Amino acid sequence: MSYAQRKELSGNRTMSIIFTAIVVGGLMYAIVTGLAYNVIKKTAENLKVVDVEEPPPPPEKPPPPPKDMPKVPPPPMTPPPLVRVNAAPPPIQVVESPVIPPVAPPVIAPPRPPAPPAPRQAEPKSLVGSLQGLIGSDDYPPAALDNNEQGTVSVTLTVGPSGRVTGCSPSGGPSSLQTATCRLLTSRARFSPAQDGNGNPVTSTTSARITWRIAE
Repeated sequence: MSYAQRKELSGNRTMSIIFTAIVVGGLMYAIVTGLAYNVIKKTAENLKVVDVEEPPPPPEKPPPPPKDMPKVPPPPMTPPPLVRVNAAPPPIQVVESPVIPPVAPPVIAPPRPPAPPAPRQAEPKSLVGSLQGLIGSDDYPPAALDNNEQGTVSVTLTVGPSGRVTGCSPSGGPSSLQTATCRLLTSRARFSPAQDGNGNPVTSTTSARITWRIAE
């Protein structure tokens, strides 16, 4: 056998030994590992777990204040600045009041005017009615009857404040009838005298016509 062949055989043999050692070591490791696992598992089952609470550490004492420290006054308290918030004004509610129609004022009748003053009596008024009725057929003058005198006499009578005739002015007709007319009216006629603006009786005049007729 040559040297080279011997060397090759020697190398193969070494490799076989190494391989065999590796396989045996692996088997031994597996066996040991499996046994150890079972032992550890069985031991762990028999163990009782007890929680042990550790006591809390004692509180730390505050450090003593330093000696001879100057007393510093506390800083002044400054209040926070006031913040003004402009609140929105409340909404204005418009309330519509019902329209009340105006009430017509009561109609007040105007006061009655004062009574007018008594009217001024400008002329005297007869108190005995018609002056013609004061003279009858028995008053016919005899001389006028004898002379058959007839006619109408117009007279203007003056009436004083007393209402009596104080004057007579005849016109028209025979003179005998004029004289008889003034005489009879002066004695028989009575008047309400005329008045001035203050209502005082005054002298005034009035006119009349007296007709004389002879009865048949």
